Amino acid sequence: MKDKNNTNILDELNKGATMGMDAIKFVLEKVKDNDFESLLKKQYEKYNEISEDINELYQNYSDKDPHETNTMTKAMTWYGIEMKTITDSSTSKLAELLVQGTNMGIIEGRRILNNKEMDKDIEKIAKKYVAMQENSLEELKKYL
Repeated sequence: MKDKNNTNILDELNKGATMGMDAIKFVLEKVKDNDFESLLKKQYEKYNEISEDINELYQNYSDKDPHETNTMTKAMTWYGIEMKTITDSSTSKLAELLVQGTNMGIIEGRRILNNKEMDKDIEKIAKKYVAMQENSLEELKKYL
């Protein structure tokens, strides 16, 4: 049962990381500020690195691939960003959208860390995920 729990945790973390990458990809299309663009590209790479770490570790717990965001979730993320920026696509508004998403990721990551039993290697990735998101949040706040 513990392996199933570990697999579920890795799935949740990977969904969060891939959702973060999707959101950044969609927002990058609207960015006009070079510094903000550079920050988002760095954050995208950090999400990608965590996703790669999860994929590598996942093989120890399952012979399947980790869950990622599905097409419908990607479409809803894109649509949400489009609708919320239709009249305001300023750097501040884009940062606000990413702050909201990052906060949801932090909440989910903290919930996992506080309430789930997991192997040490998975706990390490979960802590890395939360720390990366908390750092990203602080960087994004500068653009609000």
